[in-house]
Amino acid sequence: MNRELIEAFKMIEKEKGISKETLIDAIESALTSAYKKDQKGNPTIKVQLDPNTGDFHIYIYKIVVMEVEDESSEISLEEAKKIDPLYKEGDMVEIEIFPKEFGRIAAQTAKQVVVQRIREAERSLIYDEFSSRVGDIITGEIRRFEQKTVFIDLGKTEAILPLYEQIPGEHYELGARIKTFLVEVKKGSKGPQIILSRAKNGLLKRLFEFEVPEVQEGIVEIKNVAREPGARSKVAVYSRFENVDPVGACVGAKGSRVQMIVRELKGEKIDIIQWDEDSEKFITRALSPAKVSEVKLLPSKKTAIVIVPDNQLSLAIGREGQNARLAARLTGWKIDIKSESQAEEAKDEIEMLLAEEETYAAQIRDWDEILPDEDEDEESIELDELVEDEDLGIEEEEEPESEEDYSHEPGEIEEEFVEEKVKKKKVKKAPKLREQDLMDELEEGIKLFKAEKAQQSEWEQEEIEVPEEESELVFAEEKTDGFTIGQLLSEELKKKFSLNEKEKKTEKKKGGD
Repeated sequence: MNRELIEAFKMIEKEKGISKETLIDAIESALTSAYKKDQKGNPTIKVQLDPNTGDFHIYIYKIVVMEVEDESSEISLEEAKKIDPLYKEGDMVEIEIFPKEFGRIAAQTAKQVVVQRIREAERSLIYDEFSSRVGDIITGEIRRFEQKTVFIDLGKTEAILPLYEQIPGEHYELGARIKTFLVEVKKGSKGPQIILSRAKNGLLKRLFEFEVPEVQEGIVEIKNVAREPGARSKVAVYSRFENVDPVGACVGAKGSRVQMIVRELKGEKIDIIQWDEDSEKFITRALSPAKVSEVKLLPSKKTAIVIVPDNQLSLAIGREGQNARLAARLTGWKIDIKSESQAEEAKDEIEMLLAEEETYAAQIRDWDEILPDEDEDEESIELDELVEDEDLGIEEEEEPESEEDYSHEPGEIEEEFVEEKVKKKKVKKAPKLREQDLMDELEEGIKLFKAEKAQQSEWEQEEIEVPEEESELVFAEEKTDGFTIGQLLSEELKKKFSLNEKEKKTEKKKGGD
């Protein structure tokens, strides 16, 4: 019987792919559960199976104690020392037992555990195998139908082809072999659930890899695919070598390669288009077989205005807009198709859109010139590398380190000081900083006025004449909205001088009276 058991292990391993070690582990677990039910007094039971001979060895474990209270789980120290003199109190003693037979419940438990463990191992193998093949083509045989869902036999398991993954209008025959695209593998209570597709773009890509050696070897690359399953597809291809024609390689001699794919997809039309970095050329090719007169791009809106001859408008749009829709998906641009007569009528509108696009592009270019690169250290950038004097109207002037001057235009960036050897440049300050500077200069002007007032009190002339050199206050010219700081201070000082003079004259008159 033990030989038969080993032969059964080998047969299951060959048919189901379950390893001998997994089967032995399952048998040991099953027998352990069965003996625990049969030997209710002692739960610590272990079964070992010899993989070469198929012999079983059953062990129970008892704890060494001084006085035995439960014989099923405890052993006295005296008895333990007879087995091995090294045992001491608290140790676990392994004792082999030889039960004669299982009970009916224990036998049924063993059977269930073995079957369950084998099924789990089988499901795990199937899941691992197919989850690693997601995105590949799977060939299977149509086994049955359930409410428009097709069940396909893959050999080891069944997979499903849902209605939403089928090609519209495609007829499936029972027993026919079919190529499908593996979309997803899910774990379920009844085993892994494998979902297949005939409508995904990946199916078309994989079919080209199988039929075109250049694609499989990487010489020709499939850049993008736009597909309406069962009706029409557009494929953008690109060659890594100049001497290889990507379109010709995919079409094959007399269209042999592409015709194989068309037959597999039940007559789906396939347009093969050469990919190009130039968006205008790529959009023109994507709208084939229609001829294009002109393409105007609006990159900020990712929109292309395509102008075609009047007699090509319906061909460019396609039946129910199919050609234009596929071209837009293939290129990634929104495509607005107009005939030449329609473009002439909307000429002003098109020119306005192009002008807006040019303005936007110019602003982007200006910002790119002004803003420094993020990777550079801002502290190490010199001002003459950051901006140009002619563009921003920055004046260059040598000043002492203690003085701060500012440029004359509002809304510019604040000056960053550089090394002593670099000439200082006057840069615009932000409006909030300009307000604070204005207040500071006003306070300085008032202090200066008080000093002059003390000096003027010594003068006894009715009309005070201030020398030109002392009366002229020089300030850094800072343009504001309609006046300068110098003008503002001059007006303020004049008001204070006039008030002071009126007070002095009033006091003199009172003294004379």
